Amino acid sequence: MAKLNIQTFQLGPLQTNCYLLTDEAGERGIIIDPGMQPKRLLERIANIEIEAIVLTHAHFDHMGGVDEVRKAKGCPVYIHDLEADWLTNAQLNGSGRWKDVTPPLTTDPAEYALDEGQTLSFIGHQFSVMHTPGHSPGSVSLLCGSDLFSGDVLFRSSVGRTDLPGGRERDLYDSIQLKLFKLADDVTVYSGHGPKTTIGYEKANNPYVGLQR
Repeated sequence: MAKLNIQTFQLGPLQTNCYLLTDEAGERGIIIDPGMQPKRLLERIANIEIEAIVLTHAHFDHMGGVDEVRKAKGCPVYIHDLEADWLTNAQLNGSGRWKDVTPPLTTDPAEYALDEGQTLSFIGHQFSVMHTPGHSPGSVSLLCGSDLFSGDVLFRSSVGRTDLPGGRERDLYDSIQLKLFKLADDVTVYSGHGPKTTIGYEKANNPYVGLQR
């Protein structure tokens, strides 16, 4: 299996983790969650063919850079259907309600939908889509080999908040315990905020998940 190169950019006022994944040659890539103020990302991908933008969910701090990246690279956007209309609605994606953080943000609709069990082929790799709601109704996690991109579902020693519109605590813990925690312990978790972790570490140490059953 060719090597998957992973580079992290912390973008915007909420320091959202944006991931640039490239093939072994560094010539082709995909972007997971292009957050706000993506200037550093755009400079990095100037000479890279971007095959897709994949959104783990549509909160404004994760989709704020979609327009700039899509226009610069001419690439399609993927998102779960349950949040397809969030891209065009500032109230739904939260930017219309967090006026102290950002002006209202909207973008054109996504080109493609994500769904549970789907397999995407990009940059010579296979990405499995897991629908992991709870933080938001259309949250997805992406698994590529032993690398998991969990959005705002699972963090190192923490979990995503569920008090935003569309969030649901029971769904979040079911997503983590019944889906993510079924993965191998050595799977590396790349979260939407903060440092990376592993499934094994979170199963053994995450205080929020362990208290729920």
